[in-house]
Amino acid sequence: MIKVYRKTATVKAEQFDGSDEMIDKYELIDAGTILGAHHSPELYLTGSGKEVDVGDWIATGVNGEHWSIADDVFKQTYDELPVIPKNVAKHIVTEHGLSDLIPIWGGIYRAMIQTVVYGYQKGDIGDWIINHSDMFARAWLDGYTVEGKHD
Repeated sequence: MIKVYRKTATVKAEQFDGSDEMIDKYELIDAGTILGAHHSPELYLTGSGKEVDVGDWIATGVNGEHWSIADDVFKQTYDELPVIPKNVAKHIVTEHGLSDLIPIWGGIYRAMIQTVVYGYQKGDIGDWIINHSDMFARAWLDGYTVEGKHD
C-alpha cells in the first residue's frame, strides 16, 4: 500500500534575481571561468555543479549549504510561513509548550471564549484569532514569522 507523506521541514530561501550582490552572496561560479572563457551567462552553485537561472530559488540548509530549486517546483513544494502579530506569537510560544490548544486555564482558550461570549474589541488577540483562524492554525502547527521582524 502506498502511503502519503507531508514535508515538515521549513527552509530559508531567496529567489535569484541575477544581481551581482546575489552572485557574490551565494558564491556563484561563472561557467566561463570554469571553461577558461571570458564570460558565460551560465552560473553554478559552488560545489553542487547545478546551474542557477534567474527566477530559481536558492535554499539554505541548517549547516549553511545552498541548493537551487526551479521556481515551478518551489511553488508546488513550499508555502511561506504566516506572518502574525507579536501578541499572538507570544501566546503561541507560551501555550504551545503545554501541548494542548484548549486547556481550561490557557490564555488562547480564554481569549477565544471571551471573544465568542462577550464579543471582542478591535485589536484583541481573540479578534485576530477569530478573523484569521486558518492562519492561526498554520502558525500553531507549522511555525510563523512575527510582523515587523526581519532577518
